[in-house]
Amino acid sequence: MGLFDWKHWIVILIVVVLVFGTKKLKNLGTDVGESIKGFRKAMNDDDKPGAEQPAQPVHPQASSPLNPQPVNPPHTIDGQHQKVEEPIRKD
Repeated sequence: MGLFDWKHWIVILIVVVLVFGTKKLKNLGTDVGESIKGFRKAMNDDDKPGAEQPAQPVHPQASSPLNPQPVNPPHTIDGQHQKVEEPIRKD
């Protein structure tokens, strides 16, 4: 006999139905089901790369042989890192 036997679950279910009522529980189940469907749809939309991303138009750039411009300029971030030490605890 465990802590929560099937008899305990039946008593808990009866108390929940008495407190909330069947209509609120039905609405709660419907709301949870709709939110799960929305979550699954959002996850599936994220899996499709570029499905809804608009194509960027290519603009010809005026470049001369003396001053060539790169087609895709580099996007880099320069920075420095340093170690952060945690403060000493005084217990």
